[in-house]
Formats: sequence, structure tokens, C-alpha cells
Amino acid sequence: MTDSKYFTTTKKGEIFELKAELNSDKKEKKKEAVKKVIASMTVGKDVSALFPDVVNCMQTDNLELKKLVYLYLMNYAKSQPDMAIMAVNTFVKDCEDPNPLIRALAVRTMGCIRVDKITEYLCEPLRKCLKDEDPYVRKTAAVCVAKLHDINAQLVEDQGFLDTLKDLISDSNPMVVANAVAALSEIAESHPSSNLLDLNPQSINKLLTALNECTEWGQIFILDCLANYMPKDDREAQSICERVTPRLSHANSAVVLSAVKVLMKFMEMLSKDLDYYGTLLKKLAPPLVTLLSAEPELQYVALRNINLIVQKRYRDQHPAQEFPLPCGPYGFFSVLWASRPTTRPEILKHEMKVFFVKYNDPIYVKLEKLDIMIRLASQANIAQASRECNLMTFSWTILYLSNPFLFGPQVLAELKEYATEVDVDFVRKAVRAIGRCAIKVEQSAERCVSTLLDLIQTKVNYVVQEAIVVIKDIFRKYPNKYESVIATLCENLDSLDEPEARAAMIWIVGEYAERIDNADELLESFLEGFHDESTQVQLQLLTAIVKLFLKKPTETQELVQQVLSLATQASPTPPHKDSDNPDLRDRGYIYWRLLSTDPVAAKEVVLAEKPLISEETDLIEPTLLDELICYIGTLASVYHKPPNAFVEGGRGVVHKSLPPRTASSESTESPETAPAGAASGDQPDVIPAQGDLLGDLLNLDLGPPVSGPPLAASSVQMGAVDLLGGGLDSLIGDTNFGAPPAAVTTAAAPARLGAPISSGLSDLFDLTSGVGTLSGSYVAPKAVWLPAMKAKGLEISGTFTRQVGSISMDLQLTNKALQVMTDFAIQFNRNSFGLAPAAPLQVHAPLSPNQTVELSLPLNTVGSVMKMEPLNNLQVAVKNNIDVFYFSTLYPLHVLFVEDGKMDRQMFLATWKDIPNENEAQFQIRDCPLNTEAASNKLQSSNIFTVAKRNVEGQDMLYQSLKLTNGIWVLAELRIQPGNPNFTLSLKCRAPEVSQHVSQAYETILKN
Repeated sequence: MTDSKYFTTTKKGEIFELKAELNSDKKEKKKEAVKKVIASMTVGKDVSALFPDVVNCMQTDNLELKKLVYLYLMNYAKSQPDMAIMAVNTFVKDCEDPNPLIRALAVRTMGCIRVDKITEYLCEPLRKCLKDEDPYVRKTAAVCVAKLHDINAQLVEDQGFLDTLKDLISDSNPMVVANAVAALSEIAESHPSSNLLDLNPQSINKLLTALNECTEWGQIFILDCLANYMPKDDREAQSICERVTPRLSHANSAVVLSAVKVLMKFMEMLSKDLDYYGTLLKKLAPPLVTLLSAEPELQYVALRNINLIVQKRYRDQHPAQEFPLPCGPYGFFSVLWASRPTTRPEILKHEMKVFFVKYNDPIYVKLEKLDIMIRLASQANIAQASRECNLMTFSWTILYLSNPFLFGPQVLAELKEYATEVDVDFVRKAVRAIGRCAIKVEQSAERCVSTLLDLIQTKVNYVVQEAIVVIKDIFRKYPNKYESVIATLCENLDSLDEPEARAAMIWIVGEYAERIDNADELLESFLEGFHDESTQVQLQLLTAIVKLFLKKPTETQELVQQVLSLATQASPTPPHKDSDNPDLRDRGYIYWRLLSTDPVAAKEVVLAEKPLISEETDLIEPTLLDELICYIGTLASVYHKPPNAFVEGGRGVVHKSLPPRTASSESTESPETAPAGAASGDQPDVIPAQGDLLGDLLNLDLGPPVSGPPLAASSVQMGAVDLLGGGLDSLIGDTNFGAPPAAVTTAAAPARLGAPISSGLSDLFDLTSGVGTLSGSYVAPKAVWLPAMKAKGLEISGTFTRQVGSISMDLQLTNKALQVMTDFAIQFNRNSFGLAPAAPLQVHAPLSPNQTVELSLPLNTVGSVMKMEPLNNLQVAVKNNIDVFYFSTLYPLHVLFVEDGKMDRQMFLATWKDIPNENEAQFQIRDCPLNTEAASNKLQSSNIFTVAKRNVEGQDMLYQSLKLTNGIWVLAELRIQPGNPNFTLSLKCRAPEVSQHVSQAYETILKN
């Protein structure tokens, strides 16, 4: 009879009977009783009351009984810590038992009993076992050190166990070496700052020697350790690869993936010119293919890892390059766009058919295979006729049985067959895959479009809708090439019920409205239920009708008015609410204002040439991909997320990265690696035409700022009108300062202020309001300038300050992405006052996920000048290892008020007279409860200086001056009526454009 009998008893009063049996003198009866206790414990019964009786059974020579008792101890020692001490003497005794199995069993149990009270008693037995003559005991003791370290790290360090563990790496037995490596790796993960695994060429050689002789799990431990090593040069990397390559033929899939991880990492250090590099690539394919013959779960793990490897090889062959894309005179785009692929990832060059779907594959395997098929697709295998077939795939089974000699294109035939299956999710992805193949391989696009039209003729609803979605993308990739299919698409208009498909069809109708006779009727049919449509459809419909109007203005005026009203105003049916979607409403207002103020500009914006879409839009970000390659064979490679994204706990996460790639003759020189002496003329011209205010940001030379020459001053002819009607003359005369000088030095004016550039939208977006300024120690709170959702996880907040004559941009950078951010740099576009960074952006350490860093960037005013709209608009580019991001912000003008801005009274009078009358502007500052003295002091702290003061009919009048960094003087008269919180401010300046912003600075300073 088997041991299952111990799990079937339902007797009551069992504890009492078991207690008696445990104290029996008969060994067999005692053994039976312990088995019953373990059975009860296994099914969840509380047998902790038997703890002392079970512990008494430890004193036995029977190995089976001792194992059972140790199992009981591991389970109940934590709940009975005081009684667990009773077992200490037995542990000590068993660690000196002549039988190595008992010694190992004792030390293993010691590591599993997580009771602080008895750990100190276990140090001496553990030390003896670490130096035991039997390797089985030593390898067990090595693992025990890691467990003990998790309980009491300080105790392990004080007792010198870590040093002993390091010595075991040089052990003669490979399994001892493997367990020592595993233990040290486990401890190192919980203490990332410690350098426990101090690997060097000598220790690496010992590990590689042990690799050939230890068990499969020991090989995994050693390979994972090797993956964390950084070879000193490419020769050492090649040597390690040569000794690891035989592991690719191992029967255990975990060993194979660990070996692939090591090879993928060290291949980064090998030159592509080496013959060995190509040989190694060829050796990687067969083991990966072999993994696909395992169980579905293992297949899925293998496929997810293969997906990463294929993406990595694609990235290596097609480094990102920056191309300028024309987007009209009112905007810009800088797209980091991979160059068109000319070859597919060669690591699986001849293995396309192993990714063909089998009829009995689970859906998760099917979808993953389909994704890899698309990545491997090329002109050769999309349309290559082959006399080979895989009888287990969908497309060839029936075809082969009916006519063994009839064969068609490989990949495309497969995908078309998949699109006729019954699994809806799989069919949808298959249809999208055909579209992606068309976008990826231009030579096969026509064949793919023809296949999609065949699928549309099936009239299967979800197939038709997916086909229309991907055809829209094909139109984007190949404009004016396949528009002949539009008529077929329009025939299926009524069958579209999914938002994405409806939006795609609307885009097609709007984009090619001039080729569709009844485009207005088609779009009008969508308007009937406008408020019931999804936001995606509403936005697309709004844009499409505006396009139609710009192409056929006389026929569609009523239609465009209708859609603009629907997008921005109340719905015609109860409850008559305005559109509650801000994106839709704002887009409607923008179109409305563009069409009503400048139809030519509207046409240039809405009908601008569109950038071609990229063929690989779903690649993992390069930095994240490199990190995931370092985690091949782990959960991170299955989830395609870094470990810290799904593992919680107190352990520190070490961010891994691939070593820098060795340069080779094949590598294309990127802008970052261009020679220092390269002429700027060699850089791609990515500055758009004049009028594009952000154009200069695209010419990114994000190095240290270069100081330029001071701005040239220009003379300004001044008039001689006294707006105060002699009041100022009497003020100066009363003070007996004498006659004004014969000549007055004119204030400097910016040399490069151009004509203002109007967007036609200034009244829609009041960008000049709400600007925070400083007053004394007041610093405006940081505002979010760049949200994380617009910058791939990087959030930038900031404010501006001026202290002791120095301007600073105080920044707060927050990483809300899943990968580390490094290599930060910043550059400003040309602006009205020449603001530019005075030093590089210094982020001294990598910015980890969820980390925030605050820093202050010093600024100067010697940069290039170009008049902005509004005047204090600053456009910024920030670069890191992920991408380049752009944003604009408004700086408070008072940070440009210099410390030597106080005029003497004679100069003030002469300048006031010479500035033309039409240059005066008057403003009201309301709700300011300050008296005259407090206001003067507050303004002076921000470099607005009081030249003179007088009282006229009970009203205080302050005459003030300030000077901007570019030499422009601003003169002011501030009238304060005691008891009245409303002030009157008159400003005179030779550059009247600044008056509005100076008045805002006054208001902010006085109210804060």
C-alpha cells in the first residue's frame, strides 16, 4: 500500500493518538506516526502541538525519518521559535555525522529555519560544512550562506562567510563552483552596491572550465554570471564566445537561452568584419529553431526572446537617422526615422517557415509567430515561389493534397490563408500583417494591395474593416500610387461599424476628396450621428470636411459650417450640452479661426505635405531593448519590460546595458560620432524656411554654448514731445540740477529685431497672461513645461530667477518611463533677447525610473536674436539617450532688468522728451493694496528704480527707469492715489513692443 493512506484518515482525537505513537519505542511505529503528522500538515491541519514529540524523533539513524522530521521543523520552527532551540544540538551533531547525506541535510535545514534566535548557534556548523571534504556537503553549504544572509546579513559578513564563499569559486568540483556563483549572485542582487563577484580573467577561466562539467542548472548559474562580466577587449570576448558556443546544443532550453544571452552581449564587442562574427550568427539560429519544437508554453517563451533578438539585429542593421520632413511654413517635425531596410535580420535568414502557424498552435503562439514573420519579411520571402512546403501549416495542407506541384508566394500566401480562419483576433492580426508587409517592402506592395482587395471581396465584416485600416496606412506610405482602389473601399462604407475603420475611411475620403465625385455626400452621411460617434471618428470627420472645403470651397461651405458648429457648440438634441471633448472643441476653434482669418494659411496647414510613415513603428526603444537583451531567458524577456516594472520589494535593481559596439568598416557614422573637425556645412540642412520659429532647434549642436559678440547698438531718431505738459520740467527745475546736456546718448536697441510674425491665432491663445515674476526673494512656483506623455516619460518643470545679476533656469527633471535616462543636453532657439545656456546641462548621474533631479542652468544673453511672438517666448530643445524633445515657455521679463538701470534725473527728462508721443502706453494695475513707499521698495528689489517722486493734488507720482539686458531703456510714471487700490502706469520706450510685457512685470511684482 502506498503513502496515500496517510491522507485518507478522518478519525477524531487524532492528535492524542499521534502523540502516543511518536513516543513509542518501536522504530517502525514512530516512523508511521511521523508520516501521519507530515500528511496532516500537508493538508493544512494544525499539528504544531506535537512539536516537542516530533523533535525527539530527530535522534535516529534512519535517513528517511530524519528527512521527515526536518521537514516538520522547517514548517513550524517560525511559529515555535522557543522550542526550535531544542533542535540546535541535533543540528550540530548531524553536521559531524560520518554520512555526507546527513551532514548536507542538516546544513540545508539550518538554512531554511528562519529564526533569529538560533542563527548564531548555526554559524560554527556552517563553517565546518563549507570546508567539508565531501563536495555534496560544500555545495549545499554554499546555498545555505545565501539563505542565512537573507535572514541576518550582518552576521554572515562578520563571520567571514562571504570570503569563504568567494574561495569556493576556485573549488575543484564544478557543482560547488556553480552553487557558490549562484549564492554570490543572489547576495549581490540584494546588495547592488557591493562588489561580491569581482570577476577577472583568471576567475572567468575557472568558471568556463567548470561550465563543461556541472549539471544543467549549474551551467545556468555560471552563464548568468558570465553575462554580467565585461571583457577587457574583443579578443577576450571572442575567447569566451568560443567556449560558451557548445552550450547552444544543450537539451535544456534554459541553458540554451542563457548561452544566447552571453553571446548576444559579447557580440557587441566583436567587429562585424571578423569571419567569426558571421560564423557565430549562423550558429545562433539552429538552437533557437529547435526550441520551437517544444511544448506550447516553452515555444511562447522562445518566441518572445526571438522577437527581441530579431529586433536587436534590425536595430544594428538600420541605425536611426534624422531626416527633415516638409510640413508647411507654420510648423515643423523632426522625425528620427529608420532608413528603409534593404536586408532582413540575418540571424534567422533561412528559417522563415518555422514560424508558419500550425493548426494546433494556441492563440498566444500564433500571434507571436505572426509578429516575427512580419519582422523577417523581405522581398525575397514575401513573393518567392518555392517547391518546399510545411505540411503542418494552414496554407499548404489542402493545397498540397489537391496538387502537390502547385506552389505560390511564401509569406503572403500564408497570411492570406490565415485571414480566412475562424479565430477573429488571429484573422485581424493577419490582415494587418499583410498591410505591414506592403509598407515594409515596396517591391511587394502591389501584390499585398491586391491580396487585401481579394479579402475585401469576401465581405466578412471584420476582415473588410481591418483591410481598410491598413490600406489607409499604405496610402500614407505610397501617396498617389494605389488610389485606384478607393472605389472598392467606398462600396463597403455602410458595413463599417468599428471606430478605427470608420475613421480610416473618413481620412481616405477627405484626403482624396478631389478624386471622389460624391465625397461631400459620403462625409455628410457621417454627420447625422456626429455626437454618437467616438472621439477618434469625430476628429477625423472634422479634419476631412475641412480638407474637402479647402479643395471644393463653393460646394461645401454649408457642410463645413455644420461640422464646425457640431464640434464647438451645443448638440441639437437634449440635453444640448457643448462638446465635452477638449481636443475636438479646440481643433474646431482652430480650424474656424484659420478659415475665417487666413484661408491661404489654413490651406498650407491642413493640406500640407505629410511625412511618410515608417515601416517599423512598434520597435522597442533602443535603450530598453539593450537592457532586455541582458535579461534573455528571464521573465523580463517574456514581458518585454525591465524587472523593476513588475518586481516589487526592497531589493535594489541594477540596470544592465550592453557593452559599447566595436567600430567596423560597415558601420555608418552617426552625427554623434562625426569628427570634431567636420564642417557645419556637412550636416543635413534641417532648418525650415523663414517664418518657422522653431526651425533652429532642429539644427541641434547640443554642446557647450559659445559666447558671441555683444549686440550692436543702433541710433534712434527721437522726437521732442513732452507728454506731461511741463510737469517733468518743473520737477527737474525744482531740484536745481541745471540745464540738460546738449546731446543725449541714445539707448541701445536690438540690432536684429525683425518684423513680428503673426499666426492668426493670438486672440485664441492668450499666451502673454499669467506670467509669474520675481520680487525680492519671491520665486514663481515651478510649472510643468513638458508633460511626460509628450516626452516618452520625461517630465520637465521649471521657473526663471535672477540673483546678483545672474539669470538662471531652475529645472526639475522627472523620469516617468521604464528605462534609465542619460546624456542630457539643452539648446534654445533664437529669441528676442538672445537668451542662451551659459553652461552645459549637467545631470551628473543617470536618471532612473521614478527619480527626480533638480538643477539650475545658468543663462546669458549673448545668443542669436530673432523677434518672437509673443516677445518673451522661449523655445527649447532637450536631448537625452531616448530622443530629442521640444517645448516652449514664457519667461518673465523682469529677469532681464539689469542692476544699472537707474537714470539720473537730467537724462530721464531728456529721454522722456525725445521718445515720440505715440510710443507711450498706459495700463491699469488693479487691486494692489500697497502704499507708495512699499511699492517703490518692492519694484526696486527687481531693478525698477525710482528717479524722482512728487505729490500732485494728493496723488503720488513715481518717475522710474529700468534697462533691459539688450540696452533698451523703459521709462515709467506710476500714479498712486492713497486709499485707492488701482494704480495707473504710463510707459515710454523706443521699442514699444516691450511695454505690454513690462506692465505685466509691474503687476506681478507688486501683487506678489
